[in-house]
Amino acid sequence: MKEKVYILDTTLRDGEQSPGASMNTAEKVRLATQLEKLGVDAIEAGFPAASEGDFEAVAEVARKVSNSEIVALARASVHDIDRAWKAVGHAAKPRIHTFLATSDIHMQYKLNMSRDEVLKSAVDAVKYACSFTDNVEFSAEDGSRSDPDFLCQVFEAVINAGAKVINLPDTVGYAVPHEFGELVAYVRKNTPGIDKVILSVHCHNDLGLAVANTLAAIENGARQAEVTINGIGERAGNTSLEELVMTLNTRPTYLPVTTAIETTRIYRISRLVSMITGMPVQPNKAIVGANAFAHEAGIHQHGVLANPMTYEIMKPETIGLTTSKLVMGKHSGKHALHKHLKTIGYDLSEEELKLVFKKFKELADKKKVVLDEDLEALVNEGVLRTADIYSLQYLHVTAGTTVLPTATVKMLINGAEAFCTGSGNGPIDATFNAISELTQTQSSLLRFSVNALTGGTDAQGEVTVRLKEDEIIALGRGADPDIITASAYAYINGLNRLEYLKENPARTSEAL
Repeated sequence: MKEKVYILDTTLRDGEQSPGASMNTAEKVRLATQLEKLGVDAIEAGFPAASEGDFEAVAEVARKVSNSEIVALARASVHDIDRAWKAVGHAAKPRIHTFLATSDIHMQYKLNMSRDEVLKSAVDAVKYACSFTDNVEFSAEDGSRSDPDFLCQVFEAVINAGAKVINLPDTVGYAVPHEFGELVAYVRKNTPGIDKVILSVHCHNDLGLAVANTLAAIENGARQAEVTINGIGERAGNTSLEELVMTLNTRPTYLPVTTAIETTRIYRISRLVSMITGMPVQPNKAIVGANAFAHEAGIHQHGVLANPMTYEIMKPETIGLTTSKLVMGKHSGKHALHKHLKTIGYDLSEEELKLVFKKFKELADKKKVVLDEDLEALVNEGVLRTADIYSLQYLHVTAGTTVLPTATVKMLINGAEAFCTGSGNGPIDATFNAISELTQTQSSLLRFSVNALTGGTDAQGEVTVRLKEDEIIALGRGADPDIITASAYAYINGLNRLEYLKENPARTSEAL
């Protein structure tokens, strides 16, 4: 029998720490339900002590998910642990995850604590968490740069205090595979009681080695991997769930371990995370990128046509990517739409379906064929939006080689109608200027990107913007067959996210 590697997904917590990628409660719940269907063993839903918004989101995820463990992160303090338990205590399978730094540089410059003080605080935190639940995880922040013997000492102490999962993070992405594997092996050999608990790893991708380091850790006995969808996360991100899982799936003789992940759901959840966060997946991203199964070179094409395994080491269907698509059009009814949305991962309520069906009919009048990518965009526009302070009611643009580009915009701002006309260097610039005037935003536009969701001249355009106000960064996304309208949607979505982040500041970045 193969040993199981448990998968803890931290997209909702560490993944959300990607600048501008914060999610509201509804978005977190929708993603958590899909993670549960994906088969992850544990979902780290957030950091309840960070903000009231995060507390409410974690609590709601804990209410909605029953199969996966729901994990709440907490610093090694009574306040944080109390908030964590209050948020997840009603979950079917709750876990408290507490952490404290163990590296000399963190102890000296961040904590101002001695080794003895850190050891005592770690033990006290675990004991206090265990007064609520016997499912407690302890993480040694910056573990990869910690003294190995002190690390073992801390781990032994927290195991004796009741921790059931011991996590060794490469917090700053400093480790390299051979070195990290040796550290995991050293910890397993020199920590009394380690055989009674699950040894976990949490790797960051600053050197592009997060997946490689996690594989090295598993090879040396780690049995929980902490990952995110699309590898998103703070700085360069985290271990990518899809890359790790598909490595284990594609190379079953390399490591004799297994996971509970339903791989055919990987592609659709990758798309969902991209849409919710507004963070596009780069085309050459392993496993889920647009080019992952594309073959342009003639010799490659010939080989794939003769036998796909000549240049494809895994089947696209394994991750849920299939070329067979049900064609939806203007004659498709609401029942057919609902059924097809379920097949691609969206089980909508009756009210949500009404919203999406209305937009579907409008799009079907513009496009002869509505593809899965179009439907995903409609769900995002109709269901997954943040609570809107700003919404677009009307847009009229004039532009050309002999006229000054102008845009007339009608918006609802906190429910009140507002009009404005703006001009600019082009129709999109004019539209943004009018929206900026109406909203009186102080934000600056850091990035604007556009791509087609599907092929063809009638494809929907997908626009992503990156906005910054003070030190807050927000991503906005919009899709529409008219690229100017899509741009307006993206800009307004970004402004709504900025307002959300002002009310719900991003959590502290010290965690793991």
